[in-house]
Amino acid sequence: MKRISTFIMVLACTFASAQTIDDVLRYSTENIQGTARFQAMGGAFGALGGDLSALNVNPAGSAVFNFSELSITGSNYHRNNDALYGNTLSNTTANSLDFNQVGGVFVFNSSTDSPWKKIALAFNYDMVQNFDNEFIASGTTSVGIDNYFLTFAQGEPLGPLRTQEGEFIEDAYLDIGANLGYSAQQAFLGFQAGIIEPVDDVDENTSYFSNTQYSNVNQRYLQNTSGYNSKFTLNFASQYKEDLYLGASVNFHNVLYDRITYLDEEGYDAESPIQYTSFDNLLHTEGYGFSFSLGAIAKLNQSIRVGGSYQSPTWYTLTDDTSQRINSNLAVSDIDFINFGIVNLYDEYRIKTPEKYTGSVALVFGQDGLISLDYSYQDMSKAELRPTSDPSFAAENDFIAGTLGAVNSYRLGGEYRINQVSLRAGYRFEESPYADSDFVGDLNGFSAGIGYNFGASRLDLAYSRTEQDVNSYFFDGGIDSAALINRINTNISLGYTLKF
Repeated sequence: MKRISTFIMVLACTFASAQTIDDVLRYSTENIQGTARFQAMGGAFGALGGDLSALNVNPAGSAVFNFSELSITGSNYHRNNDALYGNTLSNTTANSLDFNQVGGVFVFNSSTDSPWKKIALAFNYDMVQNFDNEFIASGTTSVGIDNYFLTFAQGEPLGPLRTQEGEFIEDAYLDIGANLGYSAQQAFLGFQAGIIEPVDDVDENTSYFSNTQYSNVNQRYLQNTSGYNSKFTLNFASQYKEDLYLGASVNFHNVLYDRITYLDEEGYDAESPIQYTSFDNLLHTEGYGFSFSLGAIAKLNQSIRVGGSYQSPTWYTLTDDTSQRINSNLAVSDIDFINFGIVNLYDEYRIKTPEKYTGSVALVFGQDGLISLDYSYQDMSKAELRPTSDPSFAAENDFIAGTLGAVNSYRLGGEYRINQVSLRAGYRFEESPYADSDFVGDLNGFSAGIGYNFGASRLDLAYSRTEQDVNSYFFDGGIDSAALINRINTNISLGYTLKF
């Protein structure tokens, strides 16, 4: 009977969500891997086209193709994270392997004297973000997990934090979340785990104190994320006379994101009633989105090409669910019934990412090679959680507008051809989305690659590396515990292209 009751409560549990600036940034930031050629040249294809992943930069690029093509790319993702926390440095590495791009373009040449020389129809799947990652932060801090629960508990009446006679603890946990909200639910966890206690043992009490005693505690935090943000593109482009290419794309996005965190805390004073605490959290997000893009490429002469594109906002529709578990040496005996099988379902919400503008220029040296430069501008302060009529979303959007700023991005790429062999290199720089870059640093990346043209097909190999410093917060609210992470992402990609 207990299993059935819990299952029903899980299905019935919906309550106001707690989405934050972190969710907005997670889905507003694109780190498109693309074809091996695209990666090797740093993604600088806005004035070049002729590559399926270039459609993400400028949809006019498909009209540059002279032949119909199919392309597929697979990548090995290597993550290296150095986490500084409490004056202790911890290193974590992670690897994953995936097909990150597949697509095709069909080119139709005009058989008349029309100024429209050809049209191109293309489709392409690209990985916008690969979320597979892990880091460990371990060190000494003066801010224990008790502060997290005290922050949420102060002002919450004690009565609802008690389980009623005959009530299962997991049912009480879900019911509080559904009816009283996230703060009361976190207060319930802290109280049932014995970490916090009421100042007065009466139902009307709204003040709490910590059951822990310490000057510093030892914490070990592990965060593991997985999933992806992918984009499927349908594209139409055309060449007008000899010098102008115009294109448009519609994009369908798909999101799957899982984050699991484990926190273990010990090292309290000998006289502290609490001697150890563990607190784990699981977030699951899935959803979909839509965007479109417009672009043009012009040949100024035989050597110089310029391009411009507009990428619309992406409108995401997302749903979250969360699970938690907690324990300590003072926790109630049935605390283990609150576990990852007990799920809080959140209401559907939406995110609107800002639009992006890109300008590009390229120098083409006949069949010998090329150099290309892209510049992009995106005002991250325009990102929004929706519906904006939700008071919590309105407050968070005000915070986003005052915290985030304009992101200027630069991508530089080059290619040098020696008969059938192409040598490539690229550089990428992207400013922090925060007005204060102490939260998230600028991103720097470089890449290199080689390709071999067999005539009807081509094989490409690319190496790319990006580095960025990020303050990664342990929790979405309550306390500001964070580790400074130096993230180094290295990709090795192999792609195959077939002309027909």
